[in-house]
Amino acid sequence: MIAKDLLDKVLQKAMSSGADFAEIFVERTKGNTIEMIDGKIDGITDNLIAGAGLRIFKGLRSIFASTTDLSEKGLLACAAQAAGALASGTAEVTIRLAETIPANIHRIERVPSGVPGRVKAEIIRQAYFGAKEYHPAISQVSARLMDTDRNILIANSDGLLTGDRQIRTRLFVSAVASRDGENQSGSAGPGRQMGLEMFDRIDPRQVGTEAARQAITMLSAGYCPAGRMPVAIENGFGGIIFHEACGHSLEATSVAKGRSQFTGRLGEQIANIKVTAVDDGTIPGAWGSVNIDDEGMPSQKNILIENGILKSYMIDGLNARRMGMAPTGSGRRQNYLYEPTSRMTNTYIADGPDQNEEIIRSIHHGLYAKQMGGGSVNPVTGEFNFSVTEGYMIRNGEIQEAVRGASLIGRGSDILMDIDMVGKNLDYGQGMCGSVSGSIPVNVGQPLLRVSSITVGGR
Repeated sequence: MIAKDLLDKVLQKAMSSGADFAEIFVERTKGNTIEMIDGKIDGITDNLIAGAGLRIFKGLRSIFASTTDLSEKGLLACAAQAAGALASGTAEVTIRLAETIPANIHRIERVPSGVPGRVKAEIIRQAYFGAKEYHPAISQVSARLMDTDRNILIANSDGLLTGDRQIRTRLFVSAVASRDGENQSGSAGPGRQMGLEMFDRIDPRQVGTEAARQAITMLSAGYCPAGRMPVAIENGFGGIIFHEACGHSLEATSVAKGRSQFTGRLGEQIANIKVTAVDDGTIPGAWGSVNIDDEGMPSQKNILIENGILKSYMIDGLNARRMGMAPTGSGRRQNYLYEPTSRMTNTYIADGPDQNEEIIRSIHHGLYAKQMGGGSVNPVTGEFNFSVTEGYMIRNGEIQEAVRGASLIGRGSDILMDIDMVGKNLDYGQGMCGSVSGSIPVNVGQPLLRVSSITVGGR
């Protein structure tokens, strides 16, 4: 996207006032969204993001600037602005960039931008009517097909010159069921780092059907009783509990500044011995995977917790300086307008030793959380509150009637110790994670597991 000799000039200009490190991140991302509402294509949106973010360090001080002007004049002006903000002296540096090409673990067979619009429209149509025709009580359906083609280039004063192309596709369906003036909703949103070959594996109609099934199930559900009880949390998007309540507290963004419940606890037991938690950006085709992070470092598999013992954090470049530790390929950002920081990729609790049937049979009276929703968490204390979008009561070891209005309330450090059974059906759910470096695609995952006791909000 930018010639090597110009990158040299920009980095040298950025370091001219005494910086000890400089980095330029250049991006060109195309996106497309098609939406269907009321059985008709309601909108087609194309967008383009193009620009450069430039960052310099002096010790632990960081200066960040960005520009949409990718001409030589514009890039040098951006570099001069960053250097001027540092203003800690003058320096002449020589930078020798050596290009590296990262290994590509994501084979793209059908690039979305090259597929005719009618093909995308048919995918949307199948998903929409899969939901709309599921049950007469389905009153409203919306379906969206989204794809992005992200091209990035990263160069820095250590001599790194690299880049990557990331193509992602996601289908999202939302359904509303209505009866006697009451509404309940359901949703499904699979995504992959793939092209439209994603739909060789995922049936769009089944995605719509799943969204509608949730809505209809909850429409007939009674309210969940409140109190402390054992809870079985199903696989896939159930992993949002670990992601939010514990994962953010293992990012160096919080850890390096002492704003995490897990700061300074490497080597300690922080979870039940059955819990092994991983952040792995190297899973082929996974929604949260990257060949390289947004600082140009190869993605890697990071064992965060192993048999209950805290083994590592997720660390970006700047926080690596603060912590005196190596980066872990975890530096991510929404786009060139954001300074990168430590973020998750595909974060999950690994399969455990227990049989799934035994987990349910072990609960005399409790809750089965089949689908989790959103919530909130304080990374300093780990206190969280998450909604259960589809839940069922468990009585005498059997899943019984559906209940609505349930929420799980607790503290991240407590729930890690209270996970006392871990099953064997690891699966993933897709989402967008927001933090100081913007919104990024992430996978969450886990097998079915049991929390021995947790506060359930309800009636």
